[in-house]
Amino acid sequence: MGACESNRHLVDDGVMMLRVLALSLTLFTGFAQATVLQRPITLDTGSGELFGSLLLPKSDTPVPVVLIISGSGPTDRDGNNPDGGRNDSLKRLAWVLAKHNIASVRYDKRGVAASLAATPDERNLSVEAYVADAEAWGHKLKADPRFGKLILLGHSEGALIASLAAPNVDAAAVISMSGSARPIDQVLRQQLSNRLPPPLMLRSNELLDSLKAGRTDDNVPPQLQVIFRPSVQPYLISLFRQDPAAAFAKLKMPALIIQGSNDIQVGVGDAQALKAAKPDAELALIEGMNHVMRIVPNDVKRQLASYKDPQLPLASELGARILGFIDGLRTR
Repeated sequence: MGACESNRHLVDDGVMMLRVLALSLTLFTGFAQATVLQRPITLDTGSGELFGSLLLPKSDTPVPVVLIISGSGPTDRDGNNPDGGRNDSLKRLAWVLAKHNIASVRYDKRGVAASLAATPDERNLSVEAYVADAEAWGHKLKADPRFGKLILLGHSEGALIASLAAPNVDAAAVISMSGSARPIDQVLRQQLSNRLPPPLMLRSNELLDSLKAGRTDDNVPPQLQVIFRPSVQPYLISLFRQDPAAAFAKLKMPALIIQGSNDIQVGVGDAQALKAAKPDAELALIEGMNHVMRIVPNDVKRQLASYKDPQLPLASELGARILGFIDGLRTR
């Protein structure tokens, strides 16, 4: 790299940092806060009704709208999971957006919380159904004259759903937060290898091999039921056939990758692999941020405690990066 190009990168990095700092200050001072309408919103999918929450800043002109897609399992529209605890991560993020004149819709996926009745039996869940639902929400929002650009934001497994749905709704942009680049069976192998004794790990690998090949296996030890119970295996089969990096690489619209350095579920390597798959995507690595968007030391006890503490503030750089990215869409 020549001296001129090197200096240009230094200037660009400096401008970006000043932009992040300025936006961070608005998060603390409340600058540019808007009057916000908060109301329920529903979607009739034709195979069940889905329930969500709309935050709409008062505006005389259309405002950008972010469709927020939650992560795996029974995680609800607010980012809470009955198995993992209440942290309100997605709810708090929606309010950060609303106070800066950006609308959002976050929703309970079919089979979860208020949308449980849409698919009460988890044996009937699939990634394809989740993607179709996200697309239906996207079409609904794009048809609403109150909204301008549509941005799909997915957290964790929701990042994969956002990547798969975005092309079919002609989204203006995609934001991947804590999204894996690897097929999820590979992620599970890594996570379980650090936690299971050898005999259970052997059985876990056999189950993963079977599901990856598209076959269910009902012989699940009690210790592994929470992950591999027979009723969830059809969904896992649909999930394991997805390649998140490949889906991300196909995106033609602007994209932002956000990853925390202290995330104990998804690593920085996944974010870097997504960036490699789509080199024109922006990459924001947030020092100290964990999977539920808080700044928490890399200590297991404190990490797990943060999953159950809705009072912990979101990482300030998170909001700054998202707001800066959406603001930049106006000039594209």
